[in-house]
Amino acid sequence: MKAPIAIALDAPSLEVAINWASQVEPYVSTLKIGLETYLRDGKIAILKIRENSPSCDIFLDLKLHDIPATVKGACKSVADLNPKYLTVHASGGAEMISQAAEILPNTLITAVTILTSLNESSLLEIGFRENPQQAAVELASL
Repeated sequence: MKAPIAIALDAPSLEVAINWASQVEPYVSTLKIGLETYLRDGKIAILKIRENSPSCDIFLDLKLHDIPATVKGACKSVADLNPKYLTVHASGGAEMISQAAEILPNTLITAVTILTSLNESSLLEIGFRENPQQAAVELASL
């Protein structure tokens, strides 16, 4: 049985990401492809990683955050990749999250609540009045 772990393939090149994926495939369930890799290498990154590590699920970590119609369109553009997981920002609201789930019914939509780079003063600057833990819980409830 594979470990229920997602390995982040935040590599400096597609070749390195494919190599890492191949090395960990026998041991982990999920391979995470982030925004930087996706923008640098495009859909071919997911296709090549999946081809070289076919027994792993794909976690497409794009952290989508826009108006519902735009997120819907973005989800349509990745639907053919059939990711197991896709991230969106919870602060985009329930309608935005619903649009993603509607377009990708076989994908688990994972909502990012509070970025780990934001501390309490950063949250105050952008309008959050709760402490980070409270804000995360409230966003998760969406």
